[in-house]
Amino acid sequence: MSDNWNGWDLPDAYVHRITVGDRDIDSFGHANNARYLEWADEAAWTHWFSRGENYSMEACAKDDRGIAIIRTEADYLGHVRKGDEIDCAVWISQSDRRLRAERRYQFRRVSDGATVFRALTKVVCFQLSTGRPARMTPIFSNHYTVSPSVAAALVTEN
Repeated sequence: MSDNWNGWDLPDAYVHRITVGDRDIDSFGHANNARYLEWADEAAWTHWFSRGENYSMEACAKDDRGIAIIRTEADYLGHVRKGDEIDCAVWISQSDRRLRAERRYQFRRVSDGATVFRALTKVVCFQLSTGRPARMTPIFSNHYTVSPSVAAALVTEN
């Protein structure tokens, strides 16, 4: 992973900041691992909503479409404690713009910039009314597009 993008793994990160709270802490005094996945979900939704008023729950209902995670790979690289601020970055890193896509995540502790979590999720578009895989509608294929700068960075990553 390159450090050409202010410490982010890829360029053009969408970043959602969270603060670790009481409910996030487990009996070991740090954030429970399950919370990282919830924060990834929260970052994905705020990324969707950030695109504008057409990107809403109502748009999903109108298009009878949703996105389901079919696989997640996660690396827990450090711990966070109550009060820590975490920048949760998300990128669309792969998409056929029809049915399948992939998101990458990187979480950094704000106080020291340390990366504490990375994940990759593979997702599939589905029809809300049937629960079956379905072709992305234009609003979904527009959102699930890999930016040219991310595509270029991924080519040089390998």
